Amino acid sequence: MFAKAFRVKSNTAIKGSDRRKLRADVTTAFPTLGTDQVSELVPGKEELNIVKLYAYKGDAVTVYVSGGNPILFELEKNLYPTVYTLWSYPDLLPTFTTWPLVLEKLVGGADLMLPGLVMPPAGLPQVQKGDLCAISLVGNRAPVAIAVAAMSTAEMLTSGLKGRGFSVLHTYQDHLCPEGRQLDIKKSSYKKLSKFLQQMQQEQIIQVKELSKGVESIVAVDWKHPRITSFVIPEPSPTSQTIQEGSREQPYHPPDIKPLYCVPASMTLLFQESGHKKGSFLEGSEVRTIIINYAKKNDLVDADNKNLVKLDPILCDCILEKNEQHTVMKLPWDSLLTRCLEKLQPAYQVTFPGQEPIVKKGKICPIDITLAQRASNKKVTVVRNLEAYGLDPYSVAAILQQRCQASTTVTSAPGAKDSLQVQIQGNQVHHLGWLLLEEYQLPRKHIQGLEKAPKPGKKK
Repeated sequence: MFAKAFRVKSNTAIKGSDRRKLRADVTTAFPTLGTDQVSELVPGKEELNIVKLYAYKGDAVTVYVSGGNPILFELEKNLYPTVYTLWSYPDLLPTFTTWPLVLEKLVGGADLMLPGLVMPPAGLPQVQKGDLCAISLVGNRAPVAIAVAAMSTAEMLTSGLKGRGFSVLHTYQDHLCPEGRQLDIKKSSYKKLSKFLQQMQQEQIIQVKELSKGVESIVAVDWKHPRITSFVIPEPSPTSQTIQEGSREQPYHPPDIKPLYCVPASMTLLFQESGHKKGSFLEGSEVRTIIINYAKKNDLVDADNKNLVKLDPILCDCILEKNEQHTVMKLPWDSLLTRCLEKLQPAYQVTFPGQEPIVKKGKICPIDITLAQRASNKKVTVVRNLEAYGLDPYSVAAILQQRCQASTTVTSAPGAKDSLQVQIQGNQVHHLGWLLLEEYQLPRKHIQGLEKAPKPGKKK
């Protein structure tokens, strides 16, 4: 909504009666806020303005600005918090997480698609279609976007996390956001900006010069000054702590991954008697039961050799090649079942603890570990496809950096949309093997590249 510049219609100070009404509206819209929190958000005496504007698409929007910072906006009689407000109240809305690389697209006006969601071990927040939600980035609990859910959580999981998940209304760094980038000196002990700058210059933190008459400018900052390097952001209170950075508060449990088979159009006649149609997903045992029942029901078991099955026209069309149509009349049970499974489309089901199963076509990509050569003939270890198994690449990179005592980076995976890869300096395959197999308890069959670990006695 604010991805492009908007046109301001009016900017006026709020009246006392309107201020009280706004407090009542905030209490109604956000019942989880206490009385004190509502009073903090909508102060009784401090400057509070009403800005009426037209967004670039023509929507009439009312923005409430406190101390120069946009705190709320109203659209079609619905009240929404800004990201600036959510930084103070990060638990106000159900929060979904995405990757840092997605933020640029959201700022540009794109909606959030479900493949861009990060699935936490604790599961997705439970929301209904039309619910107001916050969007945050992996490794940072501060929300970066306000959005409306385009479907319920149950529908998101049923879709296999495909399609449009959220309609984005407002993001960090959009045209509404710059209004909040300011330091409120009036709330500090300095009261005036001139006194603040003077004190900072006396402590040799900054250098201030009058570059033009009556206008002072900061021309240098000593970023290594102890006052700056010692600055630490306070930890959030335990009551408001959310699951962050690998969800350390919730231990990782590997997902249950089950191979499935999808019925293609060419096999529908064979499966329709059992109540299945094109696109149905079946387990291998279900396929075997259906084929056995089909053969028995249609009297296809050879009377002289119970191990052979006669092929009727439907079986011929479904499982035989064209050059076999007039030459193969019977097949052993094991050959018949094998051919049926080969003709079905591969699929798989992923179930995270406490979550509805996610079913997708194709074969699940294994976690891929490769070695690459970089400048100065140095080796690096690259690992991809962590997200498919519910693993946060940033968290994995942090653990490996500490365990391997080597630099790590997280970048976009080449040729993979909204997917990340972790790069670790040196051959660290044995450390990755320990982390994935021992710590995360992932099955070895879902990891490829473990054989690239350095042999004992050889240089890494």
